[in-house]
Amino acid sequence: MSDTLQSYIAGRWIGTEAAQTLRSAINGSAVARTHAEAIDFGEALQHARRQGLSGLLALDFQERAQRLKALAKYLLEHKESLYAISAHTGATRADSWIDIEGGAGTLYAYASIGSNELPSGNLLHEGPAFAIGKKGGFSGTHVLVPRGGVAVHINAFNFPIWGLLEKFAPSFLAGMPCIGKPATATSYLTEAAMRLIVQSGILPEGSLQLVVGGTGDLLDRLDGSDVVTFTGSADTAAKLRAHPNLIRQSVPFTAEADSLNCAILGPDVTPDDEEFALFVREVAREMTTKAGQKCTAIRRAIVPRQHLDAVAEQLRARLAKTVVGDPADERVRMGALASHAQQADVAERVALLRQDCEQIYGAADAAPWVGEGCAQGAFFAPTLLLCRSPLQTASVHNLEAFGPVSTLMPYDTLDEALELSARGKGSLVATLVTHDSGVAAQAIPRMAAWHGRLHILDREAAVESTGHGSPLPTLKHGGPGRAGGGEELGGLRAVKHFLQRAAVQGSPSMLSAVTGEHVRGARVNDTPVHPFRSYFEDLKIGDSLLTHRRTVGEADIVAFGGISGDYFYMHFDEVAAKESPFGKRIAHGYFVLSAAAGLFVSPAPGPVLANYGLDTLRFVKPVGIGDTIQARLTAKRKIDRNKKDAKGVGQGVVAWDVEVSNQHGELVASYDILTLVAKRG
Repeated sequence: MSDTLQSYIAGRWIGTEAAQTLRSAINGSAVARTHAEAIDFGEALQHARRQGLSGLLALDFQERAQRLKALAKYLLEHKESLYAISAHTGATRADSWIDIEGGAGTLYAYASIGSNELPSGNLLHEGPAFAIGKKGGFSGTHVLVPRGGVAVHINAFNFPIWGLLEKFAPSFLAGMPCIGKPATATSYLTEAAMRLIVQSGILPEGSLQLVVGGTGDLLDRLDGSDVVTFTGSADTAAKLRAHPNLIRQSVPFTAEADSLNCAILGPDVTPDDEEFALFVREVAREMTTKAGQKCTAIRRAIVPRQHLDAVAEQLRARLAKTVVGDPADERVRMGALASHAQQADVAERVALLRQDCEQIYGAADAAPWVGEGCAQGAFFAPTLLLCRSPLQTASVHNLEAFGPVSTLMPYDTLDEALELSARGKGSLVATLVTHDSGVAAQAIPRMAAWHGRLHILDREAAVESTGHGSPLPTLKHGGPGRAGGGEELGGLRAVKHFLQRAAVQGSPSMLSAVTGEHVRGARVNDTPVHPFRSYFEDLKIGDSLLTHRRTVGEADIVAFGGISGDYFYMHFDEVAAKESPFGKRIAHGYFVLSAAAGLFVSPAPGPVLANYGLDTLRFVKPVGIGDTIQARLTAKRKIDRNKKDAKGVGQGVVAWDVEVSNQHGELVASYDILTLVAKRG
């Protein structure tokens, strides 16, 4: 980290003239200064659109996934330098772990998603294709392709690294160059991470640029191929959403805004239950982790009126044990707010809330800060408020103090608790603490309308629960209303946000050529060599085998029943089977599956190394005694994961389309087989 922070624009670091001084949240000392030079955002966008985009699209989904994995590894190898800088943001080691190693973990997660769920190439077929015409000559499907634009990611101050990486990972995987703009207050930590990213040389040049300072005329220069994402306050999100150029150009805008998240203690829980202690622990943890500076923190703790005093007493006791101060001291469990401006903002909002609420724990109850120089830091004591009439008090559902602040509010019935939870007008996450499945079944469907993620906590879940405030790469992060109405993360869903969806119509053969996948009804290539004898490189989409036939007999059903232990009446009871909708005994579905494998498998050793699963299995029509079956095996999709086994032999994944038909040409079973296929080496 340099004394004067720099932006990384168009392949070079920009900024030598100092501007705004950024101070340590711990002791107020100067940490860094922003640069005064204006950024040419026309140059930045041109660099992203030309060099960045071409570099990204020279790679495919699988190759970009490998780059994400390599970058995650590199950042973790250099994490200690980031931890040292992160301390200036007021974060404890545990807080910084969420930001630094959580950010790298998100890269790993999206590397895995890309490797396991995305094809080779830069087109994602969002099938299945379906027939439109009656004769099978005209079909339709959907495809997703890179947008060809730039993703502008505007982030909040509370997670300077994770905030950038959790947006960058899916957009990079989608082939979209990014311009990241961190919040100024903690941009020194983002800049340090960006220097490592550039130093690694792992990313194609132009795929990620960094803006330290304002966005200038950046948003004015965007067009319909671009995307803007934002994390921060609901007020700022509303202003950005209404930006004239974003509206005029129909630029997709996604917001993840701070919200008044809540936790409800179920009406079934008493102070003697394990869930009671879990509730208290969760509220206290969300108040003190990152000093409460999380968009997912619990701001409203909704509890049965008869247990209000017990909850308040236990929360006060737990907060009193929280040591606040310089994270360099091993005793400290809560650090400072990220900046002195944030400290002033939280104090102002607490003062407004106290006009309608009692303060039942605050600075007067807390021990002095631990550590030298803390008097000049941006510390704020954990503050617990109590609103006795929450249904009649608007401020507790409208005002958010973005710090270690939470408000207790009582309810008399579950319906009242659910109404209170909805008064926040949309949040990122809500927790329901209950051990009664009936309470959960009643509450969750109603809560889902207003909260983006729902966390049900009880003694069983607590063993592995990641907690109320932890967004996960595989689950959606975002919420309705006040929370911004957008979505982030959610596994493959996030990647699709940065791709463009198009409907495609044409003959099955044309759709097959476009999607790189065999589409039912397309021309096939009946190869003289069994497709299972072809190495990965030699196998072509549409290579196919039509097998010999097999007639199903009484002995097959009896033998399969004996082997499997499946003596279901439809296979063995002549009288009952005649009275069934089928009117006769039928073969086991899994016998048909096994018999089809016997028809198309090439048993000798060869390039096919393993069969590791079936997808989309459907038994379409029954197979009876005396019916004759035949299978068609067709290479449907190839995915080159660029991996080798222990012997250095390359491997790829091949999905095979299997159609099993009867003597009338009617489809009786349909599925995909996934196989690992060797390369020539």
